Amino acid sequence: MEPVTLTTDRLTLRTVGPQDTEAVYAACQDPDIQRWTTIPSPYLPEHAKGFTEQLAPDGWANGSMFTFGVFPTTGELAGMLGITSRSLGVGEIGFWAAKEHRGNGYITEAVVTAARWAFTRISMDRLEWRAEVGNLASRAVAERAGFTVEGTLRAALNNKGVLRDCWVGSLLPSDLGLTSSTPYVPAPR
Repeated sequence: MEPVTLTTDRLTLRTVGPQDTEAVYAACQDPDIQRWTTIPSPYLPEHAKGFTEQLAPDGWANGSMFTFGVFPTTGELAGMLGITSRSLGVGEIGFWAAKEHRGNGYITEAVVTAARWAFTRISMDRLEWRAEVGNLASRAVAERAGFTVEGTLRAALNNKGVLRDCWVGSLLPSDLGLTSSTPYVPAPR
């Protein structure tokens, strides 16, 4: 699949490339990004280069991962968002925000925009979000974007060789007022 660009009134979501390597490297020096995400730590220039020049483009090319840099109208990298295909119709979303761009709603807006795209353009019927228990910032973004936190999974997240408990949540097309590509019958309550 060819990369797509998504826009809102405040943001441009586009794939990253070599022109973004330095910005990705700089943002990923933040100890919070290294602590709460599965990026390498320490995060070296070659990690950023591999991400922007190989991992992100390859994910688009083979349809396994759809990576978007989040850019406000200033043009600076405000964050990163990726949707990884997990199974037929199911994707997992992950994201981080650059330290200087936290607290302005950019990532929540990007998550909703990318979710709408995934539901309407690539036939996903469920997006899952996972975050290590304690990552309150990630949970707040997910909940503001409409995700339902479904519970805690024990030892379900491997972060730098250590198994950690994680929260898991889901977003369905109906949560955004959209129709699923596959019929869904919820369990009786």
